[in-house]
Amino acid sequence: MRFRTAAVTAAFAALLTAVAPSATAGPHTTAPRAAAAPGQVCFWSEPGMMGHAWCYGPPGYAEAENGTQRHAYSSESRVNGSVYAISYGPGAGCFYREIRKDDYDENWTAWAKKLDGVSDTPMGCEQG
Repeated sequence: MRFRTAAVTAAFAALLTAVAPSATAGPHTTAPRAAAAPGQVCFWSEPGMMGHAWCYGPPGYAEAENGTQRHAYSSESRVNGSVYAISYGPGAGCFYREIRKDDYDENWTAWAKKLDGVSDTPMGCEQG
């Protein structure tokens, strides 16, 4: 059940265009911070909103991309309401972490190596 709305795709393309000169230089290159747009939550591969970025905007579920899956060390939410970071554990279980409007974390160590994707619902996962 992977899909992305046209608005999210366009916003993601715009974000990539903004950081493309730095992001294409190599896997450890840091890019200038680009704030999350209204209606989106963004994740960065390095603390301090640096490195590769990926943004999500509801509805539905989307797998984390652009080097942030299981490597999301900072985040910022401008979603009006809550979205849920989803982590698939070993086996069949999954866990979620609620992300509320205006949540902001420059060093998201508690979930940095857990993020698999983001959804507008907890998807039947356990809180974790």
